[in-house]
Amino acid sequence: MRDLVSFQRDELQSGEGFARVTMQAPRANALEPELLTALHDALDQAERAGIQKVLITGGRNFSTGGDVARFFAASQAGEAEAYSHEVVPVLQSLVLRMLTMPVIFATALRGAATGGSAGMLFASDLAVAAPDTFVQPYYGVMGFAPDGGWAALLPDLIGSAAARSWLLANQRQGADDLLRLGLVQAVDDVPEKCACDLLNAVETGTALASKSIIWSDKRRAVLKAGLDAETEAFRTLIGRPETFDRMRDFLQPIG
Repeated sequence: MRDLVSFQRDELQSGEGFARVTMQAPRANALEPELLTALHDALDQAERAGIQKVLITGGRNFSTGGDVARFFAASQAGEAEAYSHEVVPVLQSLVLRMLTMPVIFATALRGAATGGSAGMLFASDLAVAAPDTFVQPYYGVMGFAPDGGWAALLPDLIGSAAARSWLLANQRQGADDLLRLGLVQAVDDVPEKCACDLLNAVETGTALASKSIIWSDKRRAVLKAGLDAETEAFRTLIGRPETFDRMRDFLQPIG
């Protein structure tokens, strides 16, 4: 089986080194344990190499978030909480790492970035969306609790009222909406190239100093507590009969 995540060292136009981290997993980069582990491995490679700029991309769809079919299968086997433990804390630690590593992360988005996969957008320093990009939570559809920073991080980025509305009404925000909210810096037909141009224009020392000040020890501790609360809420809700029923109904049209 092909690698779930490609890690490629490259150079920006300025000659500065950076890394391309490309998700290329089945089912539109669903956030299964194997993919999340591969993403952490890619960040480990960047750390070992001393790389200070990283571009994260997906394919036609950035990622459809957690794999509902695998959550449902685990629930049928009475292992819903155990499976969620393989997914949610690993996603949460990925989001926290992106915010705390001395690395400037840029994300290039295409198609769907749904559920917890949006956490990589929320944790990015720079982002570019293709015109067909959309971000949607879907938690209420499934009966899941939010993860990936939807409740712990997003309110700080766009305001609590906007974040609450997005979550509870399950709104679909397109590329122009993301630009308006300040979650992406540009909308471009070739988001990967545009994101590289943004990375190239960023003065690394200034950017890393700014990031370190913004994400002070105090703010990091508050965020970690919020991410831990998301994880606990997810564990609590995943085993409910109504969550089982919602997953079953969601999957019914496709088998």
